[in-house]
Amino acid sequence: TIFIVGHVTKEGSLAGPRMLEHMVDTVLYFEGERHHTFRILRAVKNRFGSTNEIGIFEMRQEGLVEVKNPSEAFLEERLDGATGSAIVCSMEGTRPILAEIQALITPSVFGNANRTASGLDRHRLSLIMAVLEKRAGLLLQNQDAYLKAAGGVKLDEPAIDLAIAVSIASSYNDKGTSPDECFIGEIGLTGEVRRVNRIDQRVSEAKKLGFKKIYVPKNNLQGWKVPTGIEVVGVSTVSETLRQVFK
Repeated sequence: TIFIVGHVTKEGSLAGPRMLEHMVDTVLYFEGERHHTFRILRAVKNRFGSTNEIGIFEMRQEGLVEVKNPSEAFLEERLDGATGSAIVCSMEGTRPILAEIQALITPSVFGNANRTASGLDRHRLSLIMAVLEKRAGLLLQNQDAYLKAAGGVKLDEPAIDLAIAVSIASSYNDKGTSPDECFIGEIGLTGEVRRVNRIDQRVSEAKKLGFKKIYVPKNNLQGWKVPTGIEVVGVSTVSETLRQVFK
């Protein structure tokens, strides 16, 4: 085995011509943040296998150690009964990972409401808050919103929309979500909950970690076998979801 080590330019490409990437069988990116101990090993090119698989490692005193169950690591510090918290099952390549989305909604002191997001797309946050205001009757225009994906993970797929909406509504109404509930679904501008991919893998991962109920798009209920031991609730709109979650 030959390791070729190069450096990356400011544009994100390998320095010099990209001939190096064409020559080799595998190109691996080792990603991570300064302030968190987790590192992600991601295959960008793989001539003999999938490029969707990732490995998650943690830096400890004795060196890098593989995280066998990353979902458990991301959820272990979650408080029971806390408001503004919702669990989502996101896909990292072909690997389902459960992560906690936290929201803090407070009345705005100044004229313009503030929108701050860590580990999430700020534009997605503004879009979902607009849908909640128009379709679910939450008065959010005079509220500051602070959202965070706990554990330092970056979540950027459409399936996290429903969990973001539930965490915002939970903090706004000061009502906690059940610790054994999970939320999956994309939200459209008309307030509908749209189908997502790999729903069977996501539900199986939630069941493996002990979740008892999972909210999924109604259009995702066909074509796969629901595992025993977890209640799968199909929802069609965001307002219907909030009514079921917060009674």
